[in-house]
Amino acid sequence: MHEVITLQFGQRSNYLATHFWNAQESYFSYSPGEAPLVNHDVLFRPGLGEGGIDTFTPRTLIYDLKGGFGSLRKINALYEAQDDAVARLWDGSTLTQQQQPVEPSRYQTLLDSGMPTFQLQQQDVRYWSDFNRIFYHPRSAVQLNQYELNSELMPFENWSTGDDLFRDLDKEVDLLDRDVRLFAEECDQLQGMQLFTGTDDAWGGFAARYLDALRDEYPKSSLWVFGIENNARVERRTHAMRQSNVARSVAAFGQQASAYIPLATLPKHPPYIRLNGSEWLTSALQCVAIESATLPTRLVHDASTNFTLPVLESILNTNGSQNIFEVGLSYLEDDTANINGTSNGHASSGREADSTNFDPLDIKFLSMQEQSNRGIEHAFSRAEVHRSRHNSSVAPTRFPDDRVRQSADEETIVEKFKTRLEFPMLDSFPDGLFQTRDLHPKSLGVKAALTSTTSVRGHILQLRRAAQMSLSIDERESIYNDLSALASNYSHGWDSGSDSGEDD
Repeated sequence: MHEVITLQFGQRSNYLATHFWNAQESYFSYSPGEAPLVNHDVLFRPGLGEGGIDTFTPRTLIYDLKGGFGSLRKINALYEAQDDAVARLWDGSTLTQQQQPVEPSRYQTLLDSGMPTFQLQQQDVRYWSDFNRIFYHPRSAVQLNQYELNSELMPFENWSTGDDLFRDLDKEVDLLDRDVRLFAEECDQLQGMQLFTGTDDAWGGFAARYLDALRDEYPKSSLWVFGIENNARVERRTHAMRQSNVARSVAAFGQQASAYIPLATLPKHPPYIRLNGSEWLTSALQCVAIESATLPTRLVHDASTNFTLPVLESILNTNGSQNIFEVGLSYLEDDTANINGTSNGHASSGREADSTNFDPLDIKFLSMQEQSNRGIEHAFSRAEVHRSRHNSSVAPTRFPDDRVRQSADEETIVEKFKTRLEFPMLDSFPDGLFQTRDLHPKSLGVKAALTSTTSVRGHILQLRRAAQMSLSIDERESIYNDLSALASNYSHGWDSGSDSGEDD
């Protein structure tokens, strides 16, 4: 079934993942005879709930700090009986000390009661759980009680803090054995895992050590990391700390991840996008990009077109050493030009002499500084996904041997995938984020792409410079060498032999 296990680390990643899961839930079809476009078994797992009822919940682990789950209950309505069973195991006296629970939002109250909901606004969202639309398995929620959300006394903001926390917890109990193994052993044919994490705070260190453990335990699995980089303007000292955290995260992920995709919280964007720094809005925009770019790995395919995370890697990682990809996004307003696309398969692949032939994408999720690289950006490879209701027919894909030849000839490898499944615009999604002709669209036509590009080199070299200025002497040389090695994989043409001048 080519299952994928998801891991979520921290508030920002949980905001993003909640939008992601809400979108997946909307793809379920309940009408008899309606064939689904999405293979739900990739991300969801069957189970048994209260009274032996069948359940279908995300195959995910949600890590957050004390106070970070909002009103989300570990034991929900699907598994209520299990909570009572645990309480009856002890016959002695008990003393309960309970923190005042967070009251559910009005939106959650309406969902729980089965009543019609309403279009959420920014003031309605306090936590990521306020706009969550699905039930999770009780073992999905993992609260780390050693730190509290937004604590000023013990802030969870330094990379080494997360590194140390993982090592301490893993000494007490094998985290992978306790948390991951249950989901992994249920899989018939695990295609990989996707990790959502912040990279500019302690979650970067926690996720880096977690990724190390995953790579040791599952050496052949595809491990994708979506790293959220906060590029909002802050005072200089905080900015330096965040940049050094990101540098350490990228150095770690670049060595162990099958694919690393950086996601700026405030990407450069066109006038039709309305962002104000709210995590609810920024994570929604990130979700549209990554959910669309990876959509082919979850669609229903015939036996001849199985499209998985490893297949997507083989398209993008042309020389075996380019595993950091840039994600981009554009809104397609009633894209009638795609009428000759495909319903749920590949469009014709192509090759291009250089990236200047690409249709430009309006939003790129490398931070604004890196997008102004000197020289002409070159793309080594690109995987595009077009989502439009007008897509209807099937076209063949290019064979792997063609990609090898194109890479040897320094041509840009391009794979285009088209589907009629547009991005769903739910009432939990900010309706003012995209300024569209239709004020309240039910779905959104978009084009998203993952690209291996020379822009990644500029991103890494800037982080290397930040690491030189802020890291301790003990770490500086190691991180410098790791980032230099990563950056060299994205050189092309006149700048392929040296990175001199980048640190001036």
